[in-house]
Amino acid sequence: MRKIQTQGVHHITITGADRQSTIDFWEGVLGMPFVFDQPNLDAPEQGHLYFDPGDGRLITVFTSEDRKPGRHRIDQGPGSLHHLAFNVSKVTFDQVVDRLDARGVKHSGVKDRGFMDSIYFREPNGMLIELASYRFEPPLGFTHTHVLHRAHLIRVAAGDDHIDREHLADAIEELLHEGTNSLATDRAAKNPF
Repeated sequence: MRKIQTQGVHHITITGADRQSTIDFWEGVLGMPFVFDQPNLDAPEQGHLYFDPGDGRLITVFTSEDRKPGRHRIDQGPGSLHHLAFNVSKVTFDQVVDRLDARGVKHSGVKDRGFMDSIYFREPNGMLIELASYRFEPPLGFTHTHVLHRAHLIRVAAGDDHIDREHLADAIEELLHEGTNSLATDRAAKNPF
């Protein structure tokens, strides 16, 4: 039996209240830039807002317009931790199912999240844990949140439901185009074949 090696916090997701009070607190009080939003992929009637806590990682909040801020004491209610996510490398992520199975740990199996892959399971006290692995690396000089914010803008402009691979690839291309110099007078895509 071998360890599953985590490599830092990937993101923290919290069950929040309505959209505006969520934005007002995370960006308006704590100064975390609101970088993108999309539906909660497991409950599309809810919002899923993403904030940059300052290190290029994410704090995310599930929102619903029927929830209001307050000191609620219900399971995964406003102000409660929904799950804690840890970043793992792709090579480690590819081993997670086998390593959890070797311990007899029940888990979700691999979940396709468009911009990342995830596996969920509960720690011994019942807290939901996620092991997550991004499907992309940001270009040099940019963070994951730079790419995700740009991919969000591309996704919204296309009218798509959530960020997926093509949005990420286009975001990376746009960021590199804007962030690098070239002597070429026309930098558009070409087909020299």
